[in-house]
Amino acid sequence: MSHRLAETGAVDSGSRIPVVVQAPDPISRAGVRSQLGQHPVINLLDSAEAGAGTVAVLVNETPDENTLSQLRRLVRSDGAHPVLVVSAIRETELLEVIECGVGAIVWRHEASAHRLVQAVLAASRGDGDLPADLLGRLITQVGSLQRTAAGHPGVRLSGLVPREIDVLRLVAEGMDTGEIASKLSYSERTVKNVMHGLTTRLHLRNRAHAVAYALREGYI
Repeated sequence: MSHRLAETGAVDSGSRIPVVVQAPDPISRAGVRSQLGQHPVINLLDSAEAGAGTVAVLVNETPDENTLSQLRRLVRSDGAHPVLVVSAIRETELLEVIECGVGAIVWRHEASAHRLVQAVLAASRGDGDLPADLLGRLITQVGSLQRTAAGHPGVRLSGLVPREIDVLRLVAEGMDTGEIASKLSYSERTVKNVMHGLTTRLHLRNRAHAVAYALREGYI
């Protein structure tokens, strides 16, 4: 889920993305709003206006329990798409963050205006945008969970068909929709339909959650 997933040119001209910024202190909130406000595609709203289709940028040092509670509320109750901006994530928090619905994460030391806009665009489309080192940690962590579960077989709620596995394997390699379509000789619409179908059927929140599921279940 490389930064290539969220090039600013992918947004239709004239469209604007509603964005709210939440931070534990006014300086951090003002700084992120200032960075995002430079881009014409961003429509900054007050925090109270978060709702379906809104991208919610949450800023904190680490994803503490308060941040996780905010994430669950924003995703499950408000229907927002979260972007998490943090300085560090512990191993025990990473999978929980993904399963809360976060598909885009930005390190605070990399949070330039360009990087933040990339993450907002990815979140608004339901794409994944994880730093490469975090993606590696996620794969390692899910692999560990899978090995721990070995020898304790259970019945899967639903399987993945070969087409879905092919798409998810390329998502895990950091490819965007266009690159996946070209690699598999599909149309971009087909790739989007595959992702929408499996995330809806399996109640997965976004691409990152879908990759985590596929890794955990041993599909990729």
